[in-house]
Amino acid sequence: VAAPAAVVWALITDIENSPDVISGIDSVQRLDDNEEFGVGTRWRETRTMFGKSASEEMTVTAVEAGRGYTTGARRGRAHYTSSLRVEPKGEGTCVLSMHFDAEVTGILNKTLGAVVGKIFEGSTRKLMQQDLADIAAAAELRWRLRVPPQRSGWSSCAQHGTVPSSPSRTRRSLSKV
Repeated sequence: VAAPAAVVWALITDIENSPDVISGIDSVQRLDDNEEFGVGTRWRETRTMFGKSASEEMTVTAVEAGRGYTTGARRGRAHYTSSLRVEPKGEGTCVLSMHFDAEVTGILNKTLGAVVGKIFEGSTRKLMQQDLADIAAAAELRWRLRVPPQRSGWSSCAQHGTVPSSPSRTRRSLSKV
């Protein structure tokens, strides 16, 4: 991304305003009382996927301040983990990467998950690519206009593929430079 990591970090940790940055997010409702972003930050994120509104409750499970964070979500027997990472690459540039992992429990769910996971793989990849592109564009615009970050910053990188690890687990990793 053609913007400093601090600008990107500010965008990706400003959860309340993420629908203004990421075109795929319809709304966000903050669920915790924390004023700062950190472990335990919780929100409900709503997106329109395949023509239907879908909401997930996300919880921040790990943070490396200024560099990255991980969230977890659970729906039924599926557990989702997402990570966003920002790496400074020089003065005024950085790399933004995103990783997604889904794991289901139960033999029937694992079998169904393997089939359904393959069906949604392309859609998931496109969603992640669009999120990264939206964040990069917003960060670059803020940097060009010298809009001061409200928190920290993000970046974008060159895409690299998917890594399915088992039939019950789906992984996606993408980056933008």
